[in-house]
Amino acid sequence: MGNKTEGLAGIRAGASAISTVGQAGVGLTYRGYSIEDLAYNATFEEVAYLLFYARLPTQIELLTFQQSLVASRGLPGALKKALQLIPIEAHPMDVLRSACSIMGNLRLETKEFADLEVAKWLFVNLPGALLYWYHFHAQGIEINTELEDPTMAGYILHLLKQTEPTDTEVQLLNTSLILYAEHEFNASTFAARVTAATLSDFYSCICTAIGTLRGPLHGGANEVALDLIISYKTVDEATAGILSRLANKSLIMGFGHRVYQTGDPRSPIIKALAKNLAKTEEQRALFEVANTIETCMWTEKRLFPNLDFYSALAYHFCGVPKLLFTPLFVFSRITGWGAHILEQRNNNKLIRPLSEYTGPEKQTYVPIAQRS
Repeated sequence: MGNKTEGLAGIRAGASAISTVGQAGVGLTYRGYSIEDLAYNATFEEVAYLLFYARLPTQIELLTFQQSLVASRGLPGALKKALQLIPIEAHPMDVLRSACSIMGNLRLETKEFADLEVAKWLFVNLPGALLYWYHFHAQGIEINTELEDPTMAGYILHLLKQTEPTDTEVQLLNTSLILYAEHEFNASTFAARVTAATLSDFYSCICTAIGTLRGPLHGGANEVALDLIISYKTVDEATAGILSRLANKSLIMGFGHRVYQTGDPRSPIIKALAKNLAKTEEQRALFEVANTIETCMWTEKRLFPNLDFYSALAYHFCGVPKLLFTPLFVFSRITGWGAHILEQRNNNKLIRPLSEYTGPEKQTYVPIAQRS
């Protein structure tokens, strides 16, 4: 029997000073800064610093932070060997979860190496771990993960492409990482906080978050959105196709949001970047198809595109393989996860909600010989 609190909808499960999502007159903010200001003006490293340290860095602090990130790049030999044993058929999210767990065994969380130090080490090296695995099995090469690109966006794209990315591509990924970095008590973040509340180690908290994000109702929507967009060749095909799907009550991923009611403030930002990346005739046609799908969904269902919809197109235009879309989410959101784990640890109470029992009334035990 359903009730208004299913999925904890509308329930305040805790207090946080990290972000606001969908609040009237406020919108999406990180530590009080609007997502628009951050996306249009900041670097991802600035946002990571903001989430980790609860304030924006000075120029010197940002430079020092970036230098420390570059200096921390590099995978332990034992991790490389383990990644070589994971087959190419594995899902990249499973690879990330395993890499995180292995890293936790190779560099234990201690009093001297804890909290932000662990967060930064994972933040820096999870992209290298996944892309080392990817290239080893897909291309048969062992890539160098100690590249000196000054930004995380440039570093990730350089690792992926094995060539220096364009400025436009770096700008896209930098902004995308900012947009995905934090989103209040979403499923993976809340799961990480539940694990942190048991006083478990940092690596276990991140493994919990990765496992939660792996589910298609949380991460993965951009993969499905890309399949939808590229299934149509023209705007007429798209219009007819979406109307048919809606008539058949098919689920269309990439639209609507659990919290936002009238629009996702991140969507127009990524849409503009996707349009800017559409250079070829084929890419421009795909963008128009996506725009048509957006129009149909709003006209017919009053559903707006969320961040995942145009992110799918932007990543596709950048040459990012579809199976790596959700891992890019991880590379970004680990900053938000880290901030929430630290916040939970600083004011901890075990998270243990109640449930509404819907089973049978009290019953009498019947000995097995007497049961019919």
